[in-house]
Amino acid sequence: MSAPTSRLIYRRPQLADLPAVFAIFGDPQTNLFNPAGPMTHLAQAKTLLDRWIEHWASHGYGWWTISDAQAPDHILGFAGIAAHDYLGKPGINLGYRFAIEAWGHGYATEAGQAALIQAFEHLDLPEVFGLVRPDHVASIKVLEKIGMRRFGQLNDVPGKAPSLVFRIQRYTA
Repeated sequence: MSAPTSRLIYRRPQLADLPAVFAIFGDPQTNLFNPAGPMTHLAQAKTLLDRWIEHWASHGYGWWTISDAQAPDHILGFAGIAAHDYLGKPGINLGYRFAIEAWGHGYATEAGQAALIQAFEHLDLPEVFGLVRPDHVASIKVLEKIGMRRFGQLNDVPGKAPSLVFRIQRYTA
């Protein structure tokens, strides 16, 4: 299932995306706020990609591979929603990671909005969470821009400040 917007194309990830996964998740700049740091081996990217593909197979949704509508073969990044374990409490997590060249164009906001539409209008999920490091100002702004509000904290990185948890709930009339 592709989910196009006016600027972006969203599709299920596939094995051919492996070089782009490694390039984006292995870039030190895209991992400035990732406590685990950038990926250093292609095998790590393959494990992540396999997990995304399996999530789609098991749940019927997950992270998308995102490209520019004008250049469909050029991957800008990855984003979507997926089941996540918040230290023993299950939830649906919104995430995104884009190549540096894609920063500053509103793609994370657009992808976040598309993911929320999928969650609430197509999957009828009750709520979606977002997990962000407290010093990641740009990502916090994206979550706030798409309507998510700070919900709490999660002490998920030993020896570091707790991550911030954002949440948005499905509105019912």
